[in-house]
Amino acid sequence: MRAGLVEDLKVIIRYALGLTAMLVALAATAVELNDDQRAAMEERLKPIGEVCLQGDTHCGGAATMASSGARSGEDVYNSACLACHSTGAGGAPVYADVAAWADRIAKGTEVLYASGINGVAGTSMIAKGGCMDCSDEEIEGAVDYMIAGSQ
Repeated sequence: MRAGLVEDLKVIIRYALGLTAMLVALAATAVELNDDQRAAMEERLKPIGEVCLQGDTHCGGAATMASSGARSGEDVYNSACLACHSTGAGGAPVYADVAAWADRIAKGTEVLYASGINGVAGTSMIAKGGCMDCSDEEIEGAVDYMIAGSQ
């Protein structure tokens, strides 16, 4: 009985080795690409950009934004200030609400400019109303626009 078991194991091992050899051969032919296929695959897999970290020298510098010149106070208001100053969100004084603006205007434009540029601690008014690509002068223009419409 023992001799029969050894023969059976030998047969099983031969089949396993044969199957393994066939699978290896199949895998080898499956990944063999011609030059056109390899080039097409590399094109599909190439990165669409690159990440540059501070200190990298191969990136060519930071991207610059195209500028069409300074934006008007109304343009800045409509793009950055409108969300809060048209609804009163977060306690913001509503544009053209004379009563809401009276005390603020009485403090002077320099105080309002500083609030617009730096934000107001303890309130939802963040620096530049979140318009981080706005210059200080553009924020001052937006403040002037709101003052003019709220007197």
